[in-house]
Order: sequence, then structure tokens, then C-alpha cells
Amino acid sequence: MKDTNKNIYLAADFGGGSGRVIAGFLLHGKLELEEIHRFPNRQVKLGNHVYWDFPALFEDMKTGLKLAAQKGYNVKGIGIDTWGVDFGLIDKHGNLIGNPVCYRDARTDGMPAEVFKVLDEKKHYADTGIQVMAINTLFQLYSMKLNQDSQLELARQLLFMPDLFSYFLTGVANNEYCIASTSELLDARQRNWSQETIRTLGLPEHLFGEIIQPGTIRGTLKEDIARETGLGTVDVIAVGSHDTASAVAAVPATEYPIAFLSSGTWSLLGVEVDQPILTEEARQAQFTNEGGVGGRIRFLQNITGLWILQRLMSEWKARGEEQSYDIIIPQATEAKIDTIIPVDDTAFMNPENMENALVNYCREHELQIPQNKAEIVRCVLQSLAFKYQQAVEQLNRCLPSPIRQLNIIGGGSQNKLLNQLTANELGIPVYAGPVEATAIGNILTQAMAKGEIADLHELREIVIHSVTPQVYYPKK
Repeated sequence: MKDTNKNIYLAADFGGGSGRVIAGFLLHGKLELEEIHRFPNRQVKLGNHVYWDFPALFEDMKTGLKLAAQKGYNVKGIGIDTWGVDFGLIDKHGNLIGNPVCYRDARTDGMPAEVFKVLDEKKHYADTGIQVMAINTLFQLYSMKLNQDSQLELARQLLFMPDLFSYFLTGVANNEYCIASTSELLDARQRNWSQETIRTLGLPEHLFGEIIQPGTIRGTLKEDIARETGLGTVDVIAVGSHDTASAVAAVPATEYPIAFLSSGTWSLLGVEVDQPILTEEARQAQFTNEGGVGGRIRFLQNITGLWILQRLMSEWKARGEEQSYDIIIPQATEAKIDTIIPVDDTAFMNPENMENALVNYCREHELQIPQNKAEIVRCVLQSLAFKYQQAVEQLNRCLPSPIRQLNIIGGGSQNKLLNQLTANELGIPVYAGPVEATAIGNILTQAMAKGEIADLHELREIVIHSVTPQVYYPKK
């Protein structure tokens, strides 16, 4: 990426374990990417809560912006995407009131039961269309209310994580639609705040600001940020700022409905539709209706993804038994074990030791216990594939006709064993890639906002020309 005359877009992409700043530009109908800066994202236990280190993340993002400026690129836009549900609160002076609390914090334990003493669960789903998960923003806020958290009294506005990064870059406070839709506080049909939900729960109504759509220019870099980074006046553009929304925008397919599995720490499996599906069957099957790019709805299930494997790998590393994916995955392919664990069980949510949690679960439920690391990995991956098969069965019951192929995107699309096991379980072809779906969707949505791309269809045509997915066919 040498030519400084091209329109460069920067994607600041924050995941649960790391963040990065990636540059991208269009050349002859294809997207070229370059990673500028990568940095860790840690959960910090402090006192009674688990926090995100927002100031450190913001500083790391600025470092990425500085490095892009030093390369002399003609930067036309910056787009930010993060994980869902978490937020920060700003006061009347525009100051951040405390570090954002991580969704894995225990403050929401038992909160759904408390909320549904006040709300009718069936009617609530018919309004919001969101799968009930204790981590959701609604339950975080209600926990703060019940505990008389003083932050709620001081707060002027709630900003989800990408909104918060954008605010401190531009000084403009608003809420992007895709990330707001993860909160369980939006009216799914109106695509705006569910005032009835907010009022019934007694949450401060002034916290919830203007909803803006992907492709909207949020503001320009503040003078001090423009000067510090060396970028000058650059637009900060609202993208599908929930990372999955950007990733789904970059699915290299045009068939309808597009079926996807965004595979990372979480697995988000579903289809893209034009209108929310708010049926009782969808509620009981625990499907969620989240916002997408181009006015679409992501109708999906949130499933524990590679979190269990990621934790295992980090534990083995900490014990001096570090494993390489390139070695352990082929070993797991040859392993012989039939054990299936329920990956969404609370036992695997955030245990002190994941390997012990897995072994203890197998022992308590009289399942075959994995005897080595390869068998543990095989157990986890075949359990994930089995869960995907269950989810697709439920998905198909909510659709006019069953899905014919599944597009796996994100980092998990590199896991060849999981991809093949998934194809085997589903009995349909699996198309794996692109790995960098989130950055691609982020950058191309910015290009769409700037008029370089006409619409979502053209965006996906560019992805099709830019990447070649690997296809996995079912094997008996």
C-alpha cells in the first residue's frame, strides 16, 4: 500500500482479547488491507467488578492512527467496531464516569428473573426481539438501578463502546443502530429506543440519545486529536459498529437469505432478513433480531464460540504447556472421543479453570472424560458443531425454506476441523472466509458512506472479487 493518493479508510476493530487498526483501499474493484497496529485488550478485576481498560484502549487506537499518519496515507475516514452490550456513561461535563464494566462481570447474575417480575417476557420479545442473555445492557442497567449505583444519577448519556471511542475522537455523542440493537432496549420494528421498556423499568430516559444508521458521518476528529495523531481533519463514520454487523456485511455471497456464522469468541449463527422475526417460536428458540448494515436485520442465535478453546489455550500457556493451533488441531482431527458438552452451560461461562470445568462436567454427567489435550480440543470442537446443527434446525423452522449453505466468517473460519465437523453435522456445504470479515465490512461501509460504493449489493460483489472462501462439503 504505497500510493498515498488513494482514499484510505481506517478500521479500528476491538475484540474481547485484542484490538487493531487496519487500513484499506479499493483498487480495480478489489479491497486491499494492511494491518497498521495490533494491541491487547484485557479484562481487569478491580475490587468487586471486572472492567475494560478504556483509557489504555483509546491510547492504543490513537497510536494506530499516528502510525497511519506517519505512512503519509490520504485517510478519508475512520470507522470503529467493538463487541456488543457494554457501555460507558458520560456526565454533564462530557467526562467518562468510571471504566466500562465487562459483560462477564457477576453483577447481572439473576437479573433476568428480577426484570421479568416487572416486564411480561412474551410481550417484551414481541417488542424488542432480543434473545434474553444476562449480559445484555438492559440487565446491566437494571442491576445498577437495584443497587442504587450513583453513576446513574451522575450520567447524562449512555454510549456503547464504539460510540464511546467515537465520542472522544469527535466530541459528538450519539448511538449507532447496530450496536444499540444488542442492548435489548430497542423497538425492533421502529428501530429506535423502546420507551415502554425503559419507562417500565424506571431507567433514566435522558441516557438514551439519537440513533444513527451505518454510513452516517458521526463527526470529524477534534482539533487536539487531529493534531496529536497527525491525521488532520478526518471524518469518523458510523459503520456496523457491532463487530458482527460489519462482519456479516462482508459475507461473500448474494443468495437470499444469506446464512452466516460469525465465528470467534462468540458464535453468531443466523440469516440476514429485511424485517425482524418476532414470533413466539423464535423467542422460545432463543433467536435475536439485531441491526445490520443497509437496513437489514441479523436474525441469529448467540452461542458460546471459541471462548472455551481460547481459555484452554491460555491456561496451557500459563502452565508452560503452550500449544500451537497448527499442531493441536491436526492432533484433534485424529483423536477418538464421542463426548459432547453443552457449550452454553453456565459451567463454561467464566470458570477459574476451564480444563477443570470441562473434566468435572464430564465426570458429574458420566460422560467419557478426555485423556489428553487433543481429545479435549476434539471434544470442544465437535460440541460446537453439534450446537450449530441444533441451531440450524431451529433456524430452519423459523424460515420459509431451509438454508442451503453456511458462510463462516471471522477468525474461527481458519479452524479447518471445526469447519469440516460443521459441514458434516449440517449436511450442507460450508464456505469459510474471509478471516478479516469485520475489518472488510467496516472499511467498505465507510467507502459506501463516501459514495465509492453504491449499496450493500455492490459491497458484497467487491468482497466476492477480493476473497476466495474455502469450501467444505459434508462427509459421512
